[in-house]
Formats: sequence, structure tokens, C-alpha cells
Amino acid sequence: MSIKTNFHTHCTFCDGKNTAEEMVLSAIDKGFDILGFSSHSMYPFASSWHIPVQNHEAYCSKIRELSQKYKDKISILCGFEADFIEGLCSPDKTSYRDFNPDFLIGSVHYVPCKKGFYEADGNAQEVRKAINLYYDGDVKKAVQRYFQLEREMLKSCSFDIIGHPDLIRKQNNPEPLFNEDDEWYKNEVIQTAQAIADSHVCVEINTGGMARGYMKTPFPSPFFLRELHKLNVPVTINSDSHAKDTIDYWFEEAVLYAKQAGYEELSYFTKDGMKTQNI
Repeated sequence: MSIKTNFHTHCTFCDGKNTAEEMVLSAIDKGFDILGFSSHSMYPFASSWHIPVQNHEAYCSKIRELSQKYKDKISILCGFEADFIEGLCSPDKTSYRDFNPDFLIGSVHYVPCKKGFYEADGNAQEVRKAINLYYDGDVKKAVQRYFQLEREMLKSCSFDIIGHPDLIRKQNNPEPLFNEDDEWYKNEVIQTAQAIADSHVCVEINTGGMARGYMKTPFPSPFFLRELHKLNVPVTINSDSHAKDTIDYWFEEAVLYAKQAGYEELSYFTKDGMKTQNI
């Protein structure tokens, strides 16, 4: 990569371990050209790991202040990782127009049904308990619901990057919850890849699960990434970093990962929109 970028960056405005300025200084030290902040948001609501509703303006102000302060060393963009919860909140540019973000990441973390919900990246024991309780122990149905929600998000919302599109794979570690080689699962991936292509969003190769020790490969899986390449879906490399030390975790390897799936270029975002570079 001639231009080093990351658009999935968390800080202490949500559940990150370092301040926004500490993340910027780390990015400069590691040779980044562009850093995009994407604190968790479920505006106009919040949980314990989202930006508090009343802090959204302060977050944007701080990121833009840092953008000016370090403009001679790095380009800094202000974005959100916005949750999709049907009927409650959505990663849609209309919903975030008051904050004028440079980009939006759309993500599904919560997987609700009529009885309750589970978190796709939640504690394995709690997820299994919730599936038993709310999905009558039907793992297939619970996993299918995750991908159905992603497709609903892609169809109904306007955003730039889909976050960790097979986050549910986290639940296969350390003990498997489902078999990724099953035809029903592959069918969900294929359908979701097509929905991503139809929506014209970018997919991130997300190394955050590896940095935090619960994944051996990035999101999306090799199979998912090959399906995306078949459909000419653009990809970018993101660390989903919650700490300054992991802001470029596995980036060099991620380039090879993209090439193995058939990609010859990566996408990145600027204040003028999405651009590409050869790899």
C-alpha cells in the first residue's frame, strides 16, 4: 500500500482504551496517511459501549479539532460505527445529518427476535444462553437472523462501509457454535455478498478480532471475501482498533489476504469520496 489508511478506530468517546489524540499520535508514528474515527453510535439511543447521546457533538468537535491540529502530518476523518436495530436506530446518513460525518460504517451487533436478543460479538456463554432462551435453541435460525438483519440494513440504509460482515463467526471460538461449511451457512454468505454488491458499499477486511485474540483470520472469511471479489465489491483494510498499539495490526498480511481472494486494488475514503489504489 502506498497510502496507509484505517477507517475503523475507537477511542474513549465510546469503548476505546485511548483518547482520540493518543490514537492520532500512534497513527502518525506508524506512518498512516489517513485516519478515520468511527466511535460506536446507536443515535438517538446508547448503551454502555456507545457514545452517550449528549456527547455526539463533543465527539465531532474533538475529531475536527485534531484534524486541524495535525493537518500537516495526517488526514483525519470523522465518522461513526452506527448500529442497525430495526425500528430503533440505523446507519443512515439522514439519521446523522446533524453531525455531517465524513463516512458511516453500518454494523449489526444486536440480533433480536420477538422474545429477546443476543449480541453477535457477545460472550460465548451468554450468546448460547440467549439462543436457547429466545430462539428455542435453534442455532441455524439465530445465525440466519443475523444475516437477514444485515441484508435489511443494506437495503434500507445509506452508509459507506459495512462493518465485520460475518461477525457471527466470533461465536465459533473457542468452541464451534455452527459449521461454516454447511450449505445453509454458505447460502447466507452468498446472499449477503449479493446484497452488499447491490448496495454499492465497501467491505472492510477487519483485523480487530485477531488483535483482541478471539479470531485467527479476519472478517470476512476467505470464502466470503472470494464471493465479494466475484461481485466486484470494493474492500478496504481496517483494524477496528480499540487501543493505540493495535491500530495497524496484521495490515501487511491483510494485503496478501486480499490478493489471495483475487483483489488487485484497495479502496479508501477522503473528504472527496472513495478512491482506490493498486496493491
